Amino acid sequence: MLKKLLSTILLFSLLVTYLNAQALKGRVLDRASSPIIGAYIIHTASEHHAHTNESGYFVLPGVNEGDSLQVSHIGYESQIIVVDNISREITIRMDESAIELSEVVFSQDVNPVNTLSRIDLKTNPVNTSQDILRKVPGLFIGQHAGGGKAEQIFLRGFDIDHGTDINITVDGMPVNMVSHAHGQGYSDLHFLIPETVERVDFDKGPYNADKGNFATAGYVNFQTKRGLDKSSVSVQGGSFNSVRTVGLFNLINEKNNNAYVAAEYLASDGPFESSQNFNRLNLMGRYGLTLDNGNDISLIASHFTSKWDASGQIPIRAVESGQISNFGALDDTEGGYTSRTNIALNHSKLINDRLFIKNNAYYSTYEFELFSNFTFFLEDSVNGDQIRQYENRAIFGAESQLTYSNTFNGGEYALQFGVGLRSDDIRDNELAGTKNRDSVRYVTQRGDITESNYYSYVNFDLYLKKLRINPGIRVDYFNYLYQDDLTPAYDPESLTAAVVSPKLNFIYTANENVQVFLKSGIGFHSNDTRLVLERPNNESILPRAFGADLGGNFKLMPRLIVNGALWYLRLEQEFVYVGDAGIVEASGRTARRGVDLGLRWQANNWLYFDGDFTYSYARSIDDPEGNNFIPLAPRITTTGGLSFEKNGFAGALRARYLQDRPANEDNSVIAEGYTIVDMNASYSFNAITFGFFIENLLNSDWKETQFDTESRIRLANGNLEPNPVSEIHFTPGTPFNFRGFVKFTF
Repeated sequence: MLKKLLSTILLFSLLVTYLNAQALKGRVLDRASSPIIGAYIIHTASEHHAHTNESGYFVLPGVNEGDSLQVSHIGYESQIIVVDNISREITIRMDESAIELSEVVFSQDVNPVNTLSRIDLKTNPVNTSQDILRKVPGLFIGQHAGGGKAEQIFLRGFDIDHGTDINITVDGMPVNMVSHAHGQGYSDLHFLIPETVERVDFDKGPYNADKGNFATAGYVNFQTKRGLDKSSVSVQGGSFNSVRTVGLFNLINEKNNNAYVAAEYLASDGPFESSQNFNRLNLMGRYGLTLDNGNDISLIASHFTSKWDASGQIPIRAVESGQISNFGALDDTEGGYTSRTNIALNHSKLINDRLFIKNNAYYSTYEFELFSNFTFFLEDSVNGDQIRQYENRAIFGAESQLTYSNTFNGGEYALQFGVGLRSDDIRDNELAGTKNRDSVRYVTQRGDITESNYYSYVNFDLYLKKLRINPGIRVDYFNYLYQDDLTPAYDPESLTAAVVSPKLNFIYTANENVQVFLKSGIGFHSNDTRLVLERPNNESILPRAFGADLGGNFKLMPRLIVNGALWYLRLEQEFVYVGDAGIVEASGRTARRGVDLGLRWQANNWLYFDGDFTYSYARSIDDPEGNNFIPLAPRITTTGGLSFEKNGFAGALRARYLQDRPANEDNSVIAEGYTIVDMNASYSFNAITFGFFIENLLNSDWKETQFDTESRIRLANGNLEPNPVSEIHFTPGTPFNFRGFVKFTF
C-alpha cells in the first residue's frame, strides 16, 4: 500500500512539474554567428528533444529553470547547458570539432542528404566556382567558352544545358534566368565567392513544394556564411598565368550583430594558343542583426563583373588534319562580358512556440553579351557565322513563408504556407550577326520581355512514431509580355498560363541507422516567352515532369554510411527555344530512369573516403527504337576521393569519371568519356596556411564539352570546304594545371 501511495505521489509530482514547465525557445549558432541546422537538443532528465530549423531556431517544451540540456551536432563539440531563465530566448554557440561519422543518426526531421553534404564541404572545401556545383553527387559540369560563360550541367540523364532543369538559388535568390538571350534557365553562378559558402542544400527530383520553376532534375540552394570569426587573405598563382586573390574581412562579430565583406579577383590566360584574357571581380558584403524581440535580419549585397576571350568549340577534322592543335582556334574573336549586382533582405522570427515566419526579398541588375561562332562559314561563306547575344535585365522578387507546428496524441505535425513572386524586366534581348566582334551585320531578333511568376504552396509534415508523411501542392501563375522591336509599330503580345504541382513523400525511420523513403511529385520548367507566345494554345508551354524515387540511407557500421535510390522521371511534350539560332525545336516526350549510390567511410580520425555512382537510362518516348537516344545524356558517372586532415596537414586526391554517351539521336556519333584526377594539399601553422592545387594530375587528353554540329570551315590553304560536315565539335579540357597558394588568417 505504501509503495502504491509513493508511486502515486511521484507520478503526480512529475505531472505537476511538466504542466508548470514551459517551452524553451532558443537558437544554436557557430562562433561565426551562422545558424547550425539540425542541431540536437535533448532534455537530460526526460529525454524529450528538439532539432533546430534552417535558421537555427528550436522550441523545447517541458523545461524548467535549472534543467540541463545536451546540445550536439556532427562536426561540433557537444555541450551541457543549464537553463537559468525560461522566460527569454537563449543563444547557444558551438565550437567546431573534427568530423566523426559515428555521430550521424537518422531522424524524421533532419535531412540526412544535407548532413552528408555538410561533411563533404568540410572534408573537401570548395576552391573554385566550378567546385561549388560539383558538391551535388552525380552532377557534372563543362565549360566551353573561355571561363566566363555559365557551365553546361549534366545530372540524372539530363543535358541540362545551362540550367533548364535544375533550380539554383543563393540565399533564396534565384540564379536561373528566364527567357535568357542564350538559353532558358541560364545559370551563371560565378558571382558567388566559394569561400563564403556555409552550406549546400540540395535534393534530386521534383519533390519539394517550396521549389518551383526548373526544379525537375532537382534543386541546389547555397547558403553564405552569416558571419566570420576571423579575417583572411589568400593569394594563388600558377599555370597559364593564373592569379587569384581572395579577402574575407570580419567587421563585426558580436552576440546579436555581425558583418563582413569579401572580395575576389581572378585572371588567367588559359591553356589556349589565343589567350583568354579572362578576368573576374567579385565584391560581397553581409550584415546580420538579431533584435531582442527575436527578429533576425540579414542584408546581403554583391557585385560581379567578368570579361573574356574564347577559342570556342572546334571540329575534330581541323585537329586531325593538322590545321590547328587541340588548343587552337578557327575564330579566336569569340568571348563576352557579363555583370550582376544583387541586394537581398532576409528576415525570420520565431513568433511563439508554434509559429515561425521567414521572409526574403531581392533585386538584381544583370547585363550579358556573348560572341559565338558554332558553324563558322555554314550560313555566310564570306563574313562567317559569328553571332552576338545581348540583354540587360532587372529582377525583383519576394517570398513569405509561415510554418505552424503542433503535437497531438501519437505524433507531431507542421503546416507550411508560402506565397511569392518574381518579375523579370528584360531590355534589348537581341540575337545578331557579327564579324570579329566589332560590327553588327544584321539583327535576327530584338525586343523587350516582361515575365512575371506568382506562386503559392502548402506543405504538410505529419510525424508519427517512425513514419513521416509529407504531402504538398504548389500553384504557379505566369504572365508573359513581349514587344518585338523589329515590328514597325508598338504591338506587344501577352499571355497568361498556370500549372499545379502536387507532391507526396513518405520517410520511414526504422531506427537511428536505417531510413527508407518513397518520394513522388510533379514539377515543371517554364519555356521562353517568345516560344510561349508563338504557341498560345499549346499545353506544353509549361511542360510538367512526373517523378518518383525509392531509396534509403543506411549506417552499416559506426563509420560507414551508404545511401541509394531507384528513380524515374518523365517529361511531357515540350518545345525548346534555341537562343543561338532564334528558332524553336520540338524535343518530344522523354523518360529517364536510373540508380544513385553513395558511400561515406571514415577509416580513422583523420582519413575520410567518399564515393558516388550514378546510372541513367534516357530515351525519347515518341521516336522509334534506335533513333530515340537523347543527345549528350550522361549514362554512367562516378566521383570519389580520399581526404585527410592531421597535425596541420590536409589534402585530398579526387577522381571523376564520365562514360561515353550518345551525341545524336541514333547513337552513331559518340561523345567521348573521360577520367580526371585532381589533387590538393596544405599545411597550417599559427596563422599561415600554404599549399597547392593540381588539376588533371595525370595530364589526360580529354574533351570537356562536345556537340554534334554541322559546320563549314576555311581550310589551311584559304579555300572553303566544298560541303558542310557534321561531326563532333569540342572544347578541350584543361591539361595538367598547378597552382600554389598562401593564406594568412588574422
